[in-house]
Amino acid sequence: MEYIDSHNFQLIIVPDAGSNDYDAHAALKGEGKDIIILDHHLADKISDDAIVINNQLSDYKNKDFSGVGIVWQFCRYLDQQLGGNNADNYIDLVALGNCGDMMSLTSIETKHIITKGFESNNIHNPYLYESWQKNKFKLGEHLTSIGAAFYIVPLVNAVQRSGTLEEKELLFKSMLKHEAFEMVPSTKRGHAPGEMERIVDQAIRTSNNVKNRQTREQDKAMEDLEKQIKTDNLLDHKVILFTLDGGAIDRNIAGLIANKIANKYQRPCCILFDTPEGYQGSARGYEMTGITNFKTICEESGAEWCQGHENAFGMCLVAAAVGDFLTKTDEALASISAEPVYYVDYIYTGADVQASDILTIAGLSDLWGKDMDEPYIAIENLKVSKDMVTVYRKTSNTLKITLQNKISLMIFNATDKDCENFEEFDTTYITINAVGKCNINEWMGNQTPQLFVEDYEITGSGKYLF
Repeated sequence: MEYIDSHNFQLIIVPDAGSNDYDAHAALKGEGKDIIILDHHLADKISDDAIVINNQLSDYKNKDFSGVGIVWQFCRYLDQQLGGNNADNYIDLVALGNCGDMMSLTSIETKHIITKGFESNNIHNPYLYESWQKNKFKLGEHLTSIGAAFYIVPLVNAVQRSGTLEEKELLFKSMLKHEAFEMVPSTKRGHAPGEMERIVDQAIRTSNNVKNRQTREQDKAMEDLEKQIKTDNLLDHKVILFTLDGGAIDRNIAGLIANKIANKYQRPCCILFDTPEGYQGSARGYEMTGITNFKTICEESGAEWCQGHENAFGMCLVAAAVGDFLTKTDEALASISAEPVYYVDYIYTGADVQASDILTIAGLSDLWGKDMDEPYIAIENLKVSKDMVTVYRKTSNTLKITLQNKISLMIFNATDKDCENFEEFDTTYITINAVGKCNINEWMGNQTPQLFVEDYEITGSGKYLF
C-alpha cells in the first residue's frame, strides 16, 4: 500500500490474491484508483470497492482452477475485445501453474488445460521447455502433470520461497522469450575466463542450487522441530502444533516443513510464529487419514482466521486460545486413525499379481495428478524366501524382491531394520502384506514390471514353501 500510495497509479491489477482485502479496496477506491482482482481463493463476499473476478464467488462452474487460470481467462477476454490471439501462447504456463497449485484433475477444464498445455507443440516458455529437455531421461517424451509436479514445480517454488531477489529476477527473465536466450557471463563453477552462457541455462542451474540450499535448510529445521515433538510431547494431540519464536526457522519454508511433518507422522501440522497479532503461520492437513476439511476444523476450533485452501492455508491463533484449540481439534479428529490409510484399486493374494496388470497401469502415467491419484495395489499373504531377496548397498539401501513371474518389488531408501527383516529371518520364508505403485523398468529394449513398495508389514513365517 505504501508503494502504491507513493506512485500515481490509476489501475491496480492483483493476480492470485486480494479477494478479501476489503479495507485496502476501500482505501484505494477513496483515492480514485481502480482495482481488478483476478483470484481463486475463498472469501466471504464480493468486494463493494473492486472489480473481483473469482471463480469461487461466481457461477463459474470450475471451482478447481487456480489463479493462473483466472488470469489466463481474463487475457482471453482481452484478446476477444481487442481482436488478438495472444493468450493461447501461454497455455503451457497455465498448465504448470495449475499443477503447482495442486488443482484437482477431476475438473474437465483443468485436466484439459494441463493436457493441452503440456503437448509438445504448445510448450513455448523457455524455462519450462529447457527444463523438460534437460530432464527427458526422467520426464520422458511427453511432459505430464506428475512429471512437472516432481521435477519442475519444486525448482520454481524454491526460488520463490528461498531465492534472493537476484535469483528471482534471473528466473523471471528465463521465462521471457526476448531475454531467456541472451548470452551473459557464466556463473558455472570452474568456468573459463570470459565464458558466456544463456540466461535460461543459468536460471535452471541456479534454481537447482536454490532447491538444494532450501533442502539443507528444511533438513535442519526438521531436525530441530522433531526434537521439539519429543521434548514437548506434541504427539499427545491429533494436531502437531508448533508455537515458535520469530527466528526459530525460516518462515518462507514453514509450509513445506509442515507438509513433511504431516506426511511423516500421519496427522495435520501447524507451524505458527509469535507476532504482535498472535501466532501466525502455515497449516497443513493430512488427507491419507481422511481429513479433507482441516481449514474448516481449525476455524471451528478457535482460530482467529484461516486463509487459503482446505488442507493448505495460512492461520492465526491467539495465545490464549491455544489450549482450547488443541482440545477441540482432539475432539473433532477423535475417530481419525493413527495409522496411514492406503486406498487401493487391486488386492492380490500371494504371487497371483499379474505382470500385464502392472505394465498396463504403469503405462497410464499421463493421467495421474491431484484427485486422480496414481493407483495403489496391495499384495496380501506373499511368501518371501531369502533367495527372492537382493540387497543393494550404495549411497542408500535398496531391497529387491523378485517373484517367479519376474515382477520385482522394490523398496528404496530401506532402513537397516528393513534389511534385517528380509536378510536375517531363520525360517524358510516370511509372509508379508505390501502396498505400492506400478512401474515399468526399461533396459536394453526390454520392459519388466515393478512395484515400488510404499509400505509393508510382516504377518508371519513358515518352514515349508509350497
